[in-house]
Amino acid sequence: MQDRIRAFVLAALAEMQYDVSEVTGDTDLGPAGLDLESLALADLSVQVEDEYGVKFDLDEMETTALMTLDQFTADVAARIAAATATSGSPA
Repeated sequence: MQDRIRAFVLAALAEMQYDVSEVTGDTDLGPAGLDLESLALADLSVQVEDEYGVKFDLDEMETTALMTLDQFTADVAARIAAATATSGSPA
């Protein structure tokens, strides 16, 4: 699941005109890596929400900016698992 989420995130970032050619799982989403600004993080979060049926709060954007790609995709996978466990059906 995490690989599928990573592929989706990388495709979304490429569509947002970010160069993902050198991105690895250890690449930071924020200033130390991809340098996603708050609007880009919000856009990415909305795309992930729409694709996977998970929710992010606005106050999580600062934390998200400090995550690596692998940390973010693991977080999304955990949210999907939690939502599936709560609802009893896949997201």
